[in-house]
Amino acid sequence: MAEWDLKSALSDAESRMQRTVEIFERELSGMRAGRAHPALLDKVTVDYYGTPTPLAHLAQVNVPEPRTLVVQPYDKAAVASVEKGIQKADLGVSIRVEGGLLRLLIPVLTEERRRDLVRQVKRLLEDQKVAVRNVRREVLEQMKQAERTASLPEDESRRGQEQLQKLTDRHIARLDELGMVKERELLQP
Repeated sequence: MAEWDLKSALSDAESRMQRTVEIFERELSGMRAGRAHPALLDKVTVDYYGTPTPLAHLAQVNVPEPRTLVVQPYDKAAVASVEKGIQKADLGVSIRVEGGLLRLLIPVLTEERRRDLVRQVKRLLEDQKVAVRNVRREVLEQMKQAERTASLPEDESRRGQEQLQKLTDRHIARLDELGMVKERELLQP
């Protein structure tokens, strides 16, 4: 019975750590490096007939050129609302309305802006590492409590702690790898 609880706790910790890595990947995909990518618009919400609606539900996004996004709303009457939503998101892009679609032009990043983005990546990376370590700390506390109440033998607890540390190290290494890749991408002219 105690072994099942340990396995369950480790499995839960792994899934929570994996979610943290996935959140980090999603955040990084929204950071632009001077190139157009539809993920840049993932967080844009549009006031569509009084309801905040994700842009992805209202329009198709294409990348015809490396520095251009074309947003084509399914409802032509929503073009003005989509434009307002994109402006409100403050993405640093210029918007041209051309009939029933919007053309977003992504400016070249300055060296200073690239450094700012790298700092953001590092800050975000550190926040995610803290989240992974917090999961480890919570599970360690649960293990020690189970050990004190004698529902988990000491040797199993020690093995569980080693497995938990390996999980933590693996997820932190993955976060570091993702952060380095994004930094290199941002620093590329």
